[in-house]
Amino acid sequence: MSEYRVRSTGDVKSQGQLRREHSNVSLPKVWGTNVHETLGIDPVLAAPAPAPSADYKSVVRNGVTQDANGNWVQAWVERDMFADTTKHVDVDGNEVSGPGHDDYAQTITVTKAEYEAEYQATLDAKAGASVRARRDGLLAETDFYALSDVTMSSEMTAYRQALRDITSHVNFPHDLADSDWPTKP
Repeated sequence: MSEYRVRSTGDVKSQGQLRREHSNVSLPKVWGTNVHETLGIDPVLAAPAPAPSADYKSVVRNGVTQDANGNWVQAWVERDMFADTTKHVDVDGNEVSGPGHDDYAQTITVTKAEYEAEYQATLDAKAGASVRARRDGLLAETDFYALSDVTMSSEMTAYRQALRDITSHVNFPHDLADSDWPTKP
C-alpha cells in the first residue's frame, strides 16, 4: 500500500485516502512528481523493521522520519511487550470492572516480570508440544518393531529410548537442532 506524507500537516495517508479527499481531481493510476507537487505530498518509502534488541520487546510502526537523503521513510520504535498493571478482582480472584464493584473488589498489581513469565511458559509449552508431536511421529514409524512377534534389535531399542528421552535434552524445547535427534538405525 502506497503511503504519502502531507506537507502542510505532516499526516501520513494512503493513496486511497488521498483520492477520496481529492475526488474532484482527475488523478492518473501511477503517481509521479507532478501529482506529488499538485497534492502537496511526498511519498513514504518502505523501511525494514529492525529486529528487537531483547526478549519481550517488539518493534512497531511509529510514523515517518526523514533519512539522510531527505526522503520520508517508515519509522519504527522498540517497545516492551509488557508493563505493570493494576486489576480489580473479587474474592474469587476474578477480574471485575464497572460501577458497583468497588465495594468488594481488591486491587492487585500484576508485574511486568509476571507477564513475561506467563508468556514464556506459553512459548515453552507450544515448543514442547511441537517437539513431542515430532517424537511421537518418529516413534509411530517404528511401532511395528515393538510387536510381540517381532524381535527388536538393540539398536532400535536404543533409538526408541533416545526418542523418549528427547524431552530431557539440554536444548529442549527451543534449541533442538537436527543433530540433537537420534539417528534411525
